Amino acid sequence: MMKERLQLTQIPREKTISKADFIKKYVQPQKPVVIEHLIEDWPAYNKWSLDYIKEVAGEKTVPLYDDRPITSEFKFNEPHLKMKMSEYIDLLKSKPTNYRIFLYHLLKEVPKLQEDFKFPDMGLRFLKQLPMLFFGGANSKVFMHYDIDYANILHFHFHGKKQCILYPPSESKFLYKVPHALISREDIDFTNPDFEKFPALKMAQGYITELNHGETLYMPEGYWHQMTYLTAGFSMSLRATSRNLTNLSKAVYNLGFMRYFDNTMRKWKGQGWIDHKNEQAIYRTHKKNNIKL
Repeated sequence: MMKERLQLTQIPREKTISKADFIKKYVQPQKPVVIEHLIEDWPAYNKWSLDYIKEVAGEKTVPLYDDRPITSEFKFNEPHLKMKMSEYIDLLKSKPTNYRIFLYHLLKEVPKLQEDFKFPDMGLRFLKQLPMLFFGGANSKVFMHYDIDYANILHFHFHGKKQCILYPPSESKFLYKVPHALISREDIDFTNPDFEKFPALKMAQGYITELNHGETLYMPEGYWHQMTYLTAGFSMSLRATSRNLTNLSKAVYNLGFMRYFDNTMRKWKGQGWIDHKNEQAIYRTHKKNNIKL
């Protein structure tokens, strides 16, 4: 008997694309795309590797996160471990590890890296703050989530391969979204989902791709994304403001109210609040989709 799988289609690919075609074919209809040769004129395309990052940033102490679920003990943005970048890269190169870097401004800490990229002229209103770099070891995963600001994102990958699973906002009703949060249930393995426990996932229609060194993934506003590092590597995202007024209002709500409300409830009720939200994710998803277990 064939094992059931998620409904995922390959993200379309373009070798190169003009600004006008990019806007017309992907930004306006809010469809993802991989652009294979967008950044070959960046110094980063030839320079950026794990060895290069070790050379220029090896002495920096970096925050590391693994795949343990959010609890009242470890908050979403609280690191689980810290080490020198040189030690971390040695770890990445030696064996698979769940430890990842995110929410760390390496380009601010190492200004030399700022010379290696530029904002592409693709018709997007980029936020001109310094982008963050994201690092992961082989087989490490980033849980399914969408971004708080509903940005249009250009996501550039370096060194190795990375699998990306995306879902448009229209599929949220199938993804076991946790209330008052930007994530789906963290115990869902989107590379091998448990359809008995999470049957609504079978109805969700999404996209999948593998990013190689130097390739660019465009993720439209509010798209869910789950990343798996197939090999050790790192990525960078440039963010552009939402073009949709409804999404802008959602971003304002998320930034101005939702995250503060959730933090307040977590401080008040502790782990009980987190457990309640996870239970509600299943209850609400099954109720919306008339699923009875």
